[in-house]
Amino acid sequence: MRYNTLGGTGLLVSEITLGTMTFGGRGFWTAIGELDQSAADTIVARALDAGVNFIDTADVYSEGLSEEVTGRAMVNSGKKRSDIVLATKALGSVGPGPNDRGASRGHIMDAVKASLTRLGTDYIDLYQIHGFDPLTPIEETVRALDDLVRQGHVRYVGVSNWASWQIMKALGIADHNGWARFASLQAYYTIAGRDLERDIAPMLLDQKVGLMVWSPLAGGLLSGKYDRDGSSPEGGRRANFDFPPVNKDRAFDVIDVMRDIANAKGTSVARIALAWLLKQPFVTTVIIGAKTIEQLDDNLAATDIELSADELARLDAVSALPPEYPGWMLARQSEGRKRG
Repeated sequence: MRYNTLGGTGLLVSEITLGTMTFGGRGFWTAIGELDQSAADTIVARALDAGVNFIDTADVYSEGLSEEVTGRAMVNSGKKRSDIVLATKALGSVGPGPNDRGASRGHIMDAVKASLTRLGTDYIDLYQIHGFDPLTPIEETVRALDDLVRQGHVRYVGVSNWASWQIMKALGIADHNGWARFASLQAYYTIAGRDLERDIAPMLLDQKVGLMVWSPLAGGLLSGKYDRDGSSPEGGRRANFDFPPVNKDRAFDVIDVMRDIANAKGTSVARIALAWLLKQPFVTTVIIGAKTIEQLDDNLAATDIELSADELARLDAVSALPPEYPGWMLARQSEGRKRG
C-alpha cells in the first residue's frame, strides 16, 4: 500500500480508501448494500490490516446507520483512532424540516454534531460538503467549515461533486480571508468516464487539491462481469440501480481491451480498471466499497498491478475523450509553449 499527501496538506492517506456505502442497509440504500455490524467489522478489519488508513462515509448513507456501523467497526478493529483517517460528508436530507439539508451554516453546525455522535468520536479528519447548494452563498459555507476547524471538531475540509469554477471561487474566498481551504474533492472518475480531465483535473493539480475517486468501477460496470446487453450471470448492483450514467458502447470498448490485458496478466478486469486510476497523476486515493471479503481482496490487489507503457497507451487510446471546445483550441494555441 502506498500513501499520498491529501492535497496541499501534510496528511498521508492510503491510495485505497474504504467506502462504507454498503454498511447498514436502510431505506433507499438497501439497493447498494445491507452489511450488518458483524460483516462490516470483518471488512474494516481486513482493509486496515492491508494498510488502508482512510475510511469514507456520509450522514445520508443508510439514513445515518452507516456512520453508526462504521464508528463501531473502527473501535472493534482494535486500531488506535489516530491510526485511522476518518472522512464523512453532509448536505443531503437527514430529516423532514426545510433546514435538515443543504450547506448553510445552520445545517452544517447541526450535521457535524450528529455525525460525531453517530461515529462515536470527538473529531472528524476530513469533513466534506456532499454537493453544491445553490441556495447558500459559498462564503457562508466556507466560513462555517473554517469555524469547525478552529473549534477542533474537524481537521481538514473538502467537497464532493462541485464544478471547477465553484471550487476555485471557494478557494479564493478562503485564501483572501485566511480560512481553511479545501484539501480535497471527491468526484466520479473512471477509465470509461474521463470527463473530469477536461477542466477539473488541471485545476486540482494547479491548486494542490487532492482527488478522491468515487465509484471507480462505474457502479460495477467495469468489473468485467457484465455483457454488452447489460446482463450478468453473477448478478450485480446495476440490475436494480443503473448508476452512475455511462456511455455503455464506449465503456464496453474499454472493457474489451482491459479484458485482454487482464487475461495476459492472469488477473481481473476490475484490478486493471483500478490500476489505471492509480496511475493518474492527480488521483490521491480511490474509494472502494465491498459486500464480501473476496470482493475487497480483489480490489485491494489492484495496488500490486504494474501496467507497462504499452498497456497504458492502449488503455488511454480506447478511453480517450473526444475533442471538445475550448480544449482543442487551447491545445492548438499552446503548441510550442509547454515546458520541457
